Amino acid sequence: MSIAPYIERRARLIKMMGRGIAIIPTAPEVMRNADTHYDYRHDSNFYYLSGFAEPEAMLVLIAGDTPQTILFCREKNQEREIWDGHRYGPDAARERFGFDEAFPITQFDEKLVDLLGNQPVLYYPLGYNSAWDKRILRIRSAVREKVRSGVRAPDQIIDVRALLSEMRLFKDEFELEIMHRAAEISTSAHRRAMQFTRPDQYEYQVEAELLHEFCSHGARHPAYTPIVAGGANACVLHYVGNNAKLKGGDLLLIDAGCELDGYASDITRTFPVNGKFSTAQKDVYEIVLAAQAAAIAAAKPGKHWNAPHDAALRVLALGFIDLKLCRGSVDRVIEKEDYKRFYMHRTGHWLGMDVHDVGDYMADGKWRKLEPGMVLTIEPGCYIRPGGKVPKKLWNIGIRIEDDVLITAKGNETLTNAAPKSVTEIEELMKR
Repeated sequence: MSIAPYIERRARLIKMMGRGIAIIPTAPEVMRNADTHYDYRHDSNFYYLSGFAEPEAMLVLIAGDTPQTILFCREKNQEREIWDGHRYGPDAARERFGFDEAFPITQFDEKLVDLLGNQPVLYYPLGYNSAWDKRILRIRSAVREKVRSGVRAPDQIIDVRALLSEMRLFKDEFELEIMHRAAEISTSAHRRAMQFTRPDQYEYQVEAELLHEFCSHGARHPAYTPIVAGGANACVLHYVGNNAKLKGGDLLLIDAGCELDGYASDITRTFPVNGKFSTAQKDVYEIVLAAQAAAIAAAKPGKHWNAPHDAALRVLALGFIDLKLCRGSVDRVIEKEDYKRFYMHRTGHWLGMDVHDVGDYMADGKWRKLEPGMVLTIEPGCYIRPGGKVPKKLWNIGIRIEDDVLITAKGNETLTNAAPKSVTEIEELMKR
Protein backbone atom coordinates (compact mmCIF):
# COMPACT_ATOMS: atom_id res chain seq x y z
CA MET A 1 0.00 0.00 0.00
CA SER A 2 1.31 3.43 -0.97
CA ILE A 3 1.23 5.96 1.88
CA ALA A 4 1.74 8.97 -0.42
CA PRO A 5 -2.00 9.70 -0.88
CA TYR A 6 -2.57 9.70 2.89
CA ILE A 7 0.38 12.02 3.54
CA GLU A 8 -0.87 14.38 0.82
CA ARG A 9 -4.39 14.44 2.28
CA ARG A 10 -3.09 15.26 5.76
CA ALA A 11 -1.02 18.10 4.32
CA ARG A 12 -4.03 19.42 2.39
CA LEU A 13 -6.25 19.40 5.47
CA ILE A 14 -3.57 21.18 7.53
CA LYS A 15 -3.39 23.86 4.84
CA MET A 16 -7.18 24.28 4.88
CA MET A 17 -7.13 24.64 8.68
CA GLY A 18 -4.62 27.50 8.60
CA ARG A 19 -3.94 27.46 12.35
CA GLY A 20 -5.25 25.14 15.03
CA ILE A 21 -5.42 21.50 16.02
CA ALA A 22 -7.54 18.68 14.58
CA ILE A 23 -8.47 15.57 16.55
CA ILE A 24 -10.00 12.68 14.59
CA PRO A 25 -10.83 9.38 16.34
CA THR A 26 -11.34 6.07 14.63
CA ALA A 27 -14.46 3.97 15.22
CA PRO A 28 -14.83 2.00 18.47
CA GLU A 29 -15.09 -1.76 18.54
CA VAL A 30 -18.68 -2.98 19.07
CA MET A 31 -19.74 -6.09 20.95
CA ARG A 32 -21.91 -8.58 19.06
CA ASN A 33 -22.64 -10.92 21.97
CA ALA A 34 -20.91 -12.08 25.15
CA ASP A 35 -17.18 -11.68 24.43
CA THR A 36 -17.49 -11.55 20.64
CA HIS A 37 -17.10 -8.36 18.59
CA TYR A 38 -18.63 -7.44 15.28
CA ASP A 39 -16.05 -7.47 12.48
CA TYR A 40 -14.12 -4.27 13.00
CA ARG A 41 -14.50 -1.45 10.49
CA HIS A 42 -12.45 1.77 10.89
CA ASP A 43 -13.96 5.25 10.75
CA SER A 44 -13.92 6.50 7.17
CA ASN A 45 -12.54 9.99 7.91
CA PHE A 46 -9.79 8.59 10.11
CA TYR A 47 -8.78 6.01 7.49
CA TYR A 48 -8.97 8.58 4.67
CA LEU A 49 -6.22 10.55 6.39
CA SER A 50 -4.18 7.76 7.95
CA GLY A 51 -4.51 4.46 6.06
CA PHE A 52 -4.35 2.90 9.54
CA ALA A 53 -6.98 0.20 10.13
CA GLU A 54 -6.46 -0.82 13.77
CA PRO A 55 -8.98 0.08 16.50
CA GLU A 56 -8.18 2.26 19.54
CA ALA A 57 -6.45 4.96 17.56
CA MET A 58 -6.54 8.75 17.31
CA LEU A 59 -5.13 11.17 14.75
CA VAL A 60 -3.91 14.65 15.74
CA LEU A 61 -2.95 17.26 13.15
CA ILE A 62 -1.43 20.61 14.10
CA ALA A 63 -1.55 23.51 11.65
CA GLY A 64 0.62 26.58 12.01
CA ASP A 65 4.23 27.62 11.68
CA THR A 66 5.43 24.09 12.43
CA PRO A 67 2.83 21.59 11.13
CA GLN A 68 2.76 18.20 12.83
CA THR A 69 1.04 14.87 12.23
CA ILE A 70 0.67 12.59 15.25
CA LEU A 71 -0.83 9.12 15.63
CA PHE A 72 -1.94 7.58 18.92
CA CYS A 73 -2.40 3.81 18.76
CA ARG A 74 -2.16 0.59 20.76
CA GLU A 75 1.23 -0.48 22.03
CA LYS A 76 2.91 -3.69 20.92
CA ASN A 77 1.71 -6.54 23.13
CA GLN A 78 3.01 -10.02 22.39
CA GLU A 79 0.43 -11.75 24.56
CA ARG A 80 -2.53 -10.01 22.91
CA GLU A 81 -1.01 -10.58 19.47
CA ILE A 82 -1.05 -14.33 20.14
CA TRP A 83 -4.83 -14.06 20.56
CA ASP A 84 -5.81 -11.22 18.25
CA GLY A 85 -3.07 -10.87 15.64
CA HIS A 86 -0.46 -8.31 14.62
CA ARG A 87 -0.29 -4.80 16.05
CA TYR A 88 1.99 -2.17 14.57
CA GLY A 89 2.71 -0.29 17.79
CA PRO A 90 3.68 3.41 17.76
CA ASP A 91 7.23 3.09 16.40
CA ALA A 92 6.41 0.87 13.45
CA ALA A 93 3.18 2.80 12.72
CA ARG A 94 5.08 6.09 12.58
CA GLU A 95 7.49 4.69 10.00
CA ARG A 96 4.97 2.68 7.99
CA PHE A 97 2.29 5.38 7.70
CA GLY A 98 4.48 8.48 7.51
CA PHE A 99 3.67 10.35 10.74
CA ASP A 100 5.94 12.86 12.44
CA GLU A 101 5.23 11.32 15.85
CA ALA A 102 3.37 8.34 17.29
CA PHE A 103 2.51 7.57 20.91
CA PRO A 104 0.61 4.91 22.86
CA ILE A 105 -3.11 5.61 23.05
CA THR A 106 -2.81 5.33 26.83
CA GLN A 107 -0.83 8.59 26.80
CA PHE A 108 -3.43 10.49 24.79
CA ASP A 109 -5.01 12.50 27.63
CA GLU A 110 -1.66 13.52 29.09
CA LYS A 111 -0.16 14.53 25.74
CA LEU A 112 -3.26 16.36 24.56
CA VAL A 113 -3.20 18.77 27.49
CA ASP A 114 0.11 20.08 26.15
CA LEU A 115 -0.89 19.87 22.47
CA LEU A 116 -4.09 21.88 22.98
CA GLY A 117 -2.31 24.71 24.75
CA ASN A 118 -2.45 28.04 22.88
CA GLN A 119 -4.18 26.57 19.87
CA PRO A 120 -6.78 29.07 18.57
CA VAL A 121 -9.18 26.51 17.07
CA LEU A 122 -10.06 22.89 17.81
CA TYR A 123 -11.24 20.94 14.75
CA TYR A 124 -13.16 17.96 16.04
CA PRO A 125 -16.27 15.91 15.03
CA LEU A 126 -18.40 16.94 18.01
CA GLY A 127 -21.36 14.59 18.37
CA TYR A 128 -19.66 11.67 16.60
CA ASN A 129 -19.07 9.70 19.77
CA SER A 130 -20.42 10.79 23.17
CA ALA A 131 -17.65 9.08 25.13
CA TRP A 132 -14.96 10.84 23.12
CA ASP A 133 -16.88 14.13 23.30
CA LYS A 134 -16.79 14.04 27.12
CA ARG A 135 -13.14 13.08 27.11
CA ILE A 136 -12.07 15.84 24.72
CA LEU A 137 -14.11 18.51 26.51
CA ARG A 138 -12.72 17.38 29.87
CA ILE A 139 -9.17 17.73 28.54
CA ARG A 140 -10.03 21.15 27.10
CA SER A 141 -11.27 22.18 30.56
CA ALA A 142 -7.97 20.99 32.07
CA VAL A 143 -6.14 23.30 29.66
CA ARG A 144 -8.40 26.19 30.68
CA GLU A 145 -7.27 25.73 34.28
CA LYS A 146 -3.73 26.65 33.19
CA VAL A 147 -4.77 30.14 32.11
CA ARG A 148 -2.90 31.80 35.03
CA SER A 149 0.33 30.33 33.71
CA GLY A 150 -0.25 31.96 30.34
CA VAL A 151 -1.74 28.94 28.53
CA ARG A 152 -5.01 29.35 26.65
CA ALA A 153 -7.42 26.65 25.53
CA PRO A 154 -9.00 26.81 22.05
CA ASP A 155 -11.85 29.33 22.10
CA GLN A 156 -13.52 27.86 19.04
CA ILE A 157 -14.57 24.33 18.06
CA ILE A 158 -15.19 23.67 14.36
CA ASP A 159 -16.59 20.42 13.00
CA VAL A 160 -13.68 18.96 11.03
CA ARG A 161 -16.15 16.84 9.05
CA ALA A 162 -17.16 19.89 7.01
CA LEU A 163 -13.63 20.14 5.58
CA LEU A 164 -13.21 16.39 5.18
CA SER A 165 -16.57 15.92 3.46
CA GLU A 166 -15.61 18.41 0.76
CA MET A 167 -12.21 16.73 0.32
CA ARG A 168 -13.71 13.25 0.09
CA LEU A 169 -16.31 14.34 -2.47
CA PHE A 170 -13.58 14.56 -5.12
CA LYS A 171 -11.85 11.23 -5.68
CA ASP A 172 -8.14 11.13 -6.49
CA GLU A 173 -6.54 8.61 -8.84
CA PHE A 174 -5.63 6.32 -5.95
CA GLU A 175 -9.26 6.17 -4.85
CA LEU A 176 -10.61 5.72 -8.37
CA GLU A 177 -8.33 2.78 -8.98
CA ILE A 178 -9.82 1.02 -5.95
CA MET A 179 -13.38 1.97 -6.92
CA HIS A 180 -12.90 0.62 -10.44
CA ARG A 181 -11.74 -2.69 -8.97
CA ALA A 182 -14.64 -2.78 -6.48
CA ALA A 183 -17.02 -2.19 -9.39
CA GLU A 184 -15.44 -5.06 -11.34
CA ILE A 185 -15.88 -7.47 -8.43
CA SER A 186 -19.47 -6.43 -7.84
CA THR A 187 -20.45 -6.67 -11.52
CA SER A 188 -18.96 -10.16 -11.58
CA ALA A 189 -21.07 -11.05 -8.53
CA HIS A 190 -24.27 -9.86 -10.20
CA ARG A 191 -23.49 -11.89 -13.31
CA ARG A 192 -22.89 -14.93 -11.13
CA ALA A 193 -26.21 -14.38 -9.35
CA MET A 194 -28.11 -14.16 -12.63
CA GLN A 195 -26.58 -17.40 -13.88
CA PHE A 196 -27.27 -19.18 -10.58
CA THR A 197 -30.88 -18.11 -10.00
CA ARG A 198 -33.68 -20.61 -10.65
CA PRO A 199 -37.23 -21.11 -9.33
CA ASP A 200 -37.57 -22.81 -5.91
CA GLN A 201 -34.23 -21.54 -4.64
CA TYR A 202 -34.22 -19.29 -1.58
CA GLU A 203 -33.17 -15.66 -1.61
CA TYR A 204 -30.37 -16.41 0.85
CA GLN A 205 -28.90 -18.97 -1.56
CA VAL A 206 -28.53 -16.24 -4.17
CA GLU A 207 -27.07 -13.95 -1.50
CA ALA A 208 -24.47 -16.63 -0.75
CA GLU A 209 -23.35 -16.56 -4.40
CA LEU A 210 -22.84 -12.80 -4.19
CA LEU A 211 -20.79 -13.03 -1.00
CA HIS A 212 -18.75 -15.91 -2.43
CA GLU A 213 -17.78 -13.81 -5.44
CA PHE A 214 -16.92 -10.80 -3.28
CA CYS A 215 -14.71 -12.81 -0.96
CA SER A 216 -13.06 -14.80 -3.76
CA HIS A 217 -11.65 -11.56 -5.16
CA GLY A 218 -10.42 -10.05 -1.90
CA ALA A 219 -13.49 -8.03 -0.94
CA ARG A 220 -14.15 -9.59 2.46
CA HIS A 221 -17.35 -7.69 3.19
CA PRO A 222 -20.36 -6.22 1.42
CA ALA A 223 -20.55 -2.43 1.50
CA TYR A 224 -24.05 -2.78 3.02
CA THR A 225 -26.50 -5.57 3.80
CA PRO A 226 -27.47 -7.08 0.42
CA ILE A 227 -31.09 -6.83 -0.71
CA VAL A 228 -32.17 -10.03 -2.46
CA ALA A 229 -35.89 -9.55 -2.99
CA GLY A 230 -38.11 -11.84 -5.02
CA GLY A 231 -41.66 -11.02 -6.15
CA ALA A 232 -43.57 -8.71 -3.80
CA ASN A 233 -40.47 -8.33 -1.60
CA ALA A 234 -38.96 -6.16 -4.36
CA CYS A 235 -41.58 -3.52 -3.55
CA VAL A 236 -40.06 -3.10 -0.06
CA LEU A 237 -37.23 -0.62 -0.61
CA HIS A 238 -34.95 -1.81 2.21
CA TYR A 239 -35.97 -5.47 2.34
CA VAL A 240 -33.16 -7.54 3.88
CA GLY A 241 -35.00 -10.66 5.10
CA ASN A 242 -33.59 -12.62 2.15
CA ASN A 243 -35.35 -15.81 3.27
CA ALA A 244 -38.26 -16.33 0.85
CA LYS A 245 -38.52 -19.03 -1.81
CA LEU A 246 -38.19 -17.76 -5.38
CA LYS A 247 -41.08 -18.43 -7.73
CA GLY A 248 -41.06 -18.86 -11.48
CA GLY A 249 -42.81 -15.89 -13.08
CA ASP A 250 -41.54 -13.45 -10.43
CA LEU A 251 -38.80 -10.88 -10.73
CA LEU A 252 -35.76 -10.84 -8.44
CA LEU A 253 -34.31 -7.48 -7.39
CA ILE A 254 -30.72 -7.59 -6.10
CA ASP A 255 -29.15 -4.49 -4.58
CA ALA A 256 -25.61 -5.47 -3.55
CA GLY A 257 -22.06 -4.20 -3.76
CA CYS A 258 -18.74 -5.10 -2.17
CA GLU A 259 -16.41 -2.97 -0.08
CA LEU A 260 -12.78 -3.10 -1.15
CA ASP A 261 -9.95 -1.45 0.79
CA GLY A 262 -12.45 0.85 2.46
CA TYR A 263 -14.38 1.85 -0.71
CA ALA A 264 -17.94 0.90 -1.62
CA SER A 265 -19.64 -0.17 -4.80
CA ASP A 266 -23.42 -0.13 -5.18
CA ILE A 267 -25.31 -1.97 -7.94
CA THR A 268 -28.93 -2.96 -8.41
CA ARG A 269 -30.21 -5.32 -11.07
CA THR A 270 -33.67 -6.80 -11.55
CA PHE A 271 -34.28 -9.91 -13.61
CA PRO A 272 -36.79 -12.78 -14.02
CA VAL A 273 -36.34 -15.77 -11.75
CA ASN A 274 -37.05 -18.15 -14.66
CA GLY A 275 -34.83 -16.24 -17.08
CA LYS A 276 -37.60 -14.79 -19.26
CA PHE A 277 -39.43 -11.46 -18.81
CA SER A 278 -43.19 -11.55 -19.17
CA THR A 279 -44.75 -8.90 -21.42
CA ALA A 280 -45.92 -6.84 -18.44
CA GLN A 281 -42.56 -7.13 -16.66
CA LYS A 282 -40.74 -6.12 -19.83
CA ASP A 283 -43.00 -3.08 -20.33
CA VAL A 284 -42.22 -1.77 -16.84
CA TYR A 285 -38.54 -2.71 -17.05
CA GLU A 286 -37.99 -0.82 -20.31
CA ILE A 287 -39.46 2.33 -18.76
CA VAL A 288 -37.07 2.16 -15.79
CA LEU A 289 -34.13 1.41 -18.09
CA ALA A 290 -34.99 4.39 -20.30
CA ALA A 291 -35.27 6.59 -17.20
CA GLN A 292 -31.81 5.51 -16.08
CA ALA A 293 -30.35 6.21 -19.54
CA ALA A 294 -31.82 9.72 -19.45
CA ALA A 295 -30.43 10.29 -15.97
CA ILE A 296 -26.94 9.10 -16.90
CA ALA A 297 -26.98 11.36 -19.99
CA ALA A 298 -27.76 14.31 -17.69
CA ALA A 299 -24.89 13.54 -15.32
CA LYS A 300 -22.24 15.86 -16.78
CA PRO A 301 -19.91 18.60 -15.52
CA GLY A 302 -21.78 21.86 -15.12
CA LYS A 303 -25.16 20.18 -14.65
CA HIS A 304 -26.65 20.53 -11.19
CA TRP A 305 -27.00 17.58 -8.80
CA ASN A 306 -30.73 17.24 -9.38
CA ALA A 307 -30.52 17.17 -13.20
CA PRO A 308 -30.30 13.34 -13.39
CA HIS A 309 -33.31 13.01 -11.06
CA ASP A 310 -35.33 15.48 -13.13
CA ALA A 311 -34.48 13.62 -16.34
CA ALA A 312 -35.41 10.23 -14.89
CA LEU A 313 -38.63 11.56 -13.40
CA ARG A 314 -39.99 12.81 -16.72
CA VAL A 315 -39.40 9.44 -18.37
CA LEU A 316 -40.97 7.58 -15.45
CA ALA A 317 -44.00 9.91 -15.34
CA LEU A 318 -44.67 9.37 -19.05
CA GLY A 319 -44.26 5.62 -18.57
CA PHE A 320 -46.68 5.58 -15.65
CA ILE A 321 -49.25 7.37 -17.81
CA ASP A 322 -48.77 4.81 -20.61
CA LEU A 323 -49.22 1.98 -18.09
CA LYS A 324 -52.41 3.67 -16.82
CA LEU A 325 -50.92 4.01 -13.34
CA CYS A 326 -51.21 7.81 -13.49
CA ARG A 327 -53.49 10.16 -15.39
CA GLY A 328 -52.99 13.55 -17.00
CA SER A 329 -49.95 15.22 -18.52
CA VAL A 330 -46.35 14.57 -17.51
CA ASP A 331 -46.15 18.03 -15.94
CA ARG A 332 -49.33 17.44 -13.93
CA VAL A 333 -48.18 14.02 -12.68
CA ILE A 334 -44.91 15.58 -11.51
CA GLU A 335 -46.51 18.70 -10.05
CA LYS A 336 -49.14 16.73 -8.10
CA GLU A 337 -46.52 14.07 -7.16
CA ASP A 338 -48.88 11.31 -8.32
CA TYR A 339 -45.81 9.34 -9.35
CA LYS A 340 -44.73 8.94 -5.72
CA ARG A 341 -47.07 6.00 -5.23
CA PHE A 342 -44.80 4.04 -7.59
CA TYR A 343 -41.49 5.90 -7.29
CA MET A 344 -40.90 7.32 -3.83
CA HIS A 345 -37.12 7.77 -3.61
CA ARG A 346 -34.56 9.97 -5.32
CA THR A 347 -32.37 8.92 -8.21
CA GLY A 348 -28.98 8.69 -6.54
CA HIS A 349 -26.46 9.59 -3.85
CA TRP A 350 -22.74 10.23 -3.51
CA LEU A 351 -20.55 7.12 -3.40
CA GLY A 352 -17.09 6.58 -1.94
CA MET A 353 -15.78 5.25 1.35
CA ASP A 354 -19.37 5.13 2.59
CA VAL A 355 -22.12 3.75 0.41
CA HIS A 356 -24.10 6.94 1.09
CA ASP A 357 -20.98 9.04 1.00
CA VAL A 358 -20.31 12.45 2.49
CA GLY A 359 -20.64 15.73 0.60
CA ASP A 360 -23.21 18.50 0.35
CA TYR A 361 -25.94 18.27 -2.25
CA MET A 362 -26.83 21.95 -2.05
CA ALA A 363 -24.87 25.17 -1.56
CA ASP A 364 -26.46 28.51 -0.69
CA GLY A 365 -29.90 27.01 -1.23
CA LYS A 366 -29.13 25.77 -4.74
CA TRP A 367 -28.27 22.32 -6.05
CA ARG A 368 -24.49 22.14 -6.40
CA LYS A 369 -23.01 21.55 -9.84
CA LEU A 370 -21.45 18.26 -10.83
CA GLU A 371 -17.66 18.35 -11.28
CA PRO A 372 -14.98 15.89 -12.45
CA GLY A 373 -13.93 13.48 -9.71
CA MET A 374 -17.37 13.13 -8.13
CA VAL A 375 -18.89 9.63 -8.04
CA LEU A 376 -22.62 9.10 -7.68
CA THR A 377 -25.18 6.35 -8.09
CA ILE A 378 -28.03 6.59 -10.58
CA GLU A 379 -30.93 4.35 -9.56
CA PRO A 380 -34.47 5.01 -10.79
CA GLY A 381 -37.11 2.45 -9.93
CA CYS A 382 -40.77 1.47 -10.04
CA TYR A 383 -42.64 -0.38 -7.29
CA ILE A 384 -46.22 -1.45 -8.02
CA ARG A 385 -48.24 -2.80 -5.12
CA PRO A 386 -51.72 -4.31 -5.49
CA GLY A 387 -54.79 -2.20 -4.96
CA GLY A 388 -56.80 0.67 -6.33
CA LYS A 389 -57.07 0.82 -10.08
CA VAL A 390 -53.68 -0.78 -10.69
CA PRO A 391 -53.97 -3.36 -13.51
CA LYS A 392 -53.64 -6.82 -11.98
CA LYS A 393 -50.99 -7.89 -14.48
CA LEU A 394 -48.68 -5.25 -12.90
CA TRP A 395 -49.16 -6.26 -9.28
CA ASN A 396 -46.01 -6.87 -7.23
CA ILE A 397 -43.63 -5.78 -9.96
CA GLY A 398 -40.68 -4.07 -8.27
CA ILE A 399 -37.80 -2.88 -10.45
CA ARG A 400 -34.69 -0.81 -9.72
CA ILE A 401 -31.63 -0.41 -11.93
CA GLU A 402 -28.57 1.17 -10.31
CA ASP A 403 -25.08 1.98 -11.53
CA ASP A 404 -22.04 3.83 -10.21
CA VAL A 405 -21.12 6.85 -12.33
CA LEU A 406 -17.90 8.91 -12.29
CA ILE A 407 -18.12 12.50 -13.51
CA THR A 408 -15.24 13.18 -15.93
CA ALA A 409 -13.99 16.28 -17.74
CA LYS A 410 -15.77 15.17 -20.94
CA GLY A 411 -18.94 13.74 -19.40
CA ASN A 412 -19.12 10.58 -17.33
CA GLU A 413 -18.02 6.98 -17.03
CA THR A 414 -20.31 4.22 -15.79
CA LEU A 415 -18.08 2.03 -13.61
CA THR A 416 -20.56 -0.85 -13.39
CA ASN A 417 -21.64 -1.33 -17.01
CA ALA A 418 -20.35 -4.91 -17.08
CA ALA A 419 -23.40 -6.05 -15.10
CA PRO A 420 -26.02 -6.86 -17.80
CA LYS A 421 -29.09 -4.66 -17.77
CA SER A 422 -30.81 -4.82 -21.15
CA VAL A 423 -33.57 -7.38 -21.53
CA THR A 424 -31.63 -9.18 -24.26
CA GLU A 425 -28.37 -9.26 -22.28
CA ILE A 426 -30.07 -10.61 -19.17
CA GLU A 427 -32.06 -13.30 -20.95
CA GLU A 428 -29.02 -14.44 -22.95
CA LEU A 429 -26.82 -14.66 -19.84
CA MET A 430 -29.45 -16.63 -17.95
CA LYS A 431 -29.80 -19.11 -20.79
CA ARG A 432 -26.15 -20.02 -20.29
